[in-house]
Amino acid sequence: MRLRGPVYCLFALGVLTSSASYAVEYYRYTDERGITVINRQGVPPELIGNGYDVLSERGRVVRVVPRAPTPDEYRKIQAEKEQAKADRHLLMLYTRVEDVDRARARKVADIDGQINIARGNLLSVNSLRVDLQGQAASQERAGREVSASLLKQIEEVSVDQQRLQQQISRYLQSKKDIDSAFARDKARVKELLKRK
Repeated sequence: MRLRGPVYCLFALGVLTSSASYAVEYYRYTDERGITVINRQGVPPELIGNGYDVLSERGRVVRVVPRAPTPDEYRKIQAEKEQAKADRHLLMLYTRVEDVDRARARKVADIDGQINIARGNLLSVNSLRVDLQGQAASQERAGREVSASLLKQIEEVSVDQQRLQQQISRYLQSKKDIDSAFARDKARVKELLKRK
């Protein structure tokens, strides 16, 4: 008999929680004719994207589900998010406009170093090719056939020349790309720092 009080309390608590979980909700939305509808069954699937309100039994707004964005609005929202992320990244990298110039100078100096190395290698390869061609010409003047190994060396040197010339062209293009990228970053950092 002593458990009677606690058992009644548990029973009452169970009844209260079960009635709270069965609270009635109504859905207010606008149908395809533009008429506002309040319904217990829910919002038709084809109208969910238009947004709706969830109401309590007493008609109070419990929750508002906003209208889904159109594809253009969605793209614009995503672009704004990406821009905000890029802006945060820029401001983490550069606290002043001068920081952009210093970073650009370092990057350009690195590429200039790579270009100088490639040009030095190209000079060596050109010199080697002239030497090999001289050897081939000597063999021909002596009335001998140019050796296969010498012809192969000349061919390999020609391939190296082309590779180094392409490498230098890529470095020069990369330098232009870096200049334009840093110019964009500098303009954006200026704009962002003005807003602060």
